[in-house]
Amino acid sequence: MSAITLDGVRKRYPGGVLAVKGVDIDIESGEFVTLVGPSGCGKTTTLRTIAGFERPTDGTVSIADEEVTDLPPYERDTGMVFQDFALFPHMTIHENVAYGMEADGGYTDEEIDARVAEMLELVELPEMGDRTPDQLSGGQQQRVALARALAPKPQALLLDEPLASLDKKLREQMQVELRRIQQEVGITTVFVTHNQEEALTMSDRIAVMNDGRFEQVGPPGEVYDEPKTRFVADFLGTANIFDGSVRAVENGRATVECDDVTLRTRATSGVKTGDDVSVVIRPERFELSTATTDGGTTAEADGADLNVFEGEITFRRHLGSSIEYHLETLEGRELVVVRRSGHDERTAGERVSVRVEADDCRIVEA
Repeated sequence: MSAITLDGVRKRYPGGVLAVKGVDIDIESGEFVTLVGPSGCGKTTTLRTIAGFERPTDGTVSIADEEVTDLPPYERDTGMVFQDFALFPHMTIHENVAYGMEADGGYTDEEIDARVAEMLELVELPEMGDRTPDQLSGGQQQRVALARALAPKPQALLLDEPLASLDKKLREQMQVELRRIQQEVGITTVFVTHNQEEALTMSDRIAVMNDGRFEQVGPPGEVYDEPKTRFVADFLGTANIFDGSVRAVENGRATVECDDVTLRTRATSGVKTGDDVSVVIRPERFELSTATTDGGTTAEADGADLNVFEGEITFRRHLGSSIEYHLETLEGRELVVVRRSGHDERTAGERVSVRVEADDCRIVEA
């Protein structure tokens, strides 16, 4: 059963601005789906359309196989956590968590007290019921907002960048906690963020949005490793992108002629000679070694399906578990290479050779 279905949803605002341009998705019961994309791409409008705060110009919204397109938010059986948490400052934490159940009117005082206690235990704040929001840290307030959204047992949980105001360390901790709570409860969740790391870390599936449309929907590893468009490759993580034209296709391999290099790549289904394409290489796919020749970039080095570049390290950035190198090749192109910390480390100014197999080069739409 699909917990949430969007069918041909479009949203045009007064003045003619088309924020969402026809999106379709089926979100399964218990699934965690993240809408990710740059500012203005339509992800928050899409979330608000699911919640009922926006009515689509065209298309339908269904929750638990019931169409809710024309229903107001309070009749949609969803819980929502906003970026600013929207806790009531004059209420205690207990009263904040109980608010949705009291507004519903279908619960006894005993049921409300028991459910509030259960939710505060779930978010690991069992002793905080008598406090007010201003007595809690940002991370604790985020947990209270989550408990309040979950207390009435909604069909779906909608999260509009709820971690955006937290510092980096707390944000990373809350990514883990939020996912733990979602899995423990088993609730269908739609999460909006512009943070790619957050999307990759937390999701069962990612929907990458661009200009009001879904560019690609799939599991995080698939979207990262097998991007379908240049936009997806460039937006999600770091990518080295080469634009060129397919010179030949044979035996599952393609030869792509770019302005400054010729690359051997895995041949994507449907690609043919003469196609204008982009070739994507993720930074961690490169092997790094000391330069041994005065040559430039070659394809099929040593008879293997390898692409080899030589150049100089211009910048080195330590990322903790990995090191990011910026390399200027002999052809004047900048490459980004990421290697594990402590593994054959290099220094800025060093002449190096980097190589990548054809299987690790992905052809996408130009």
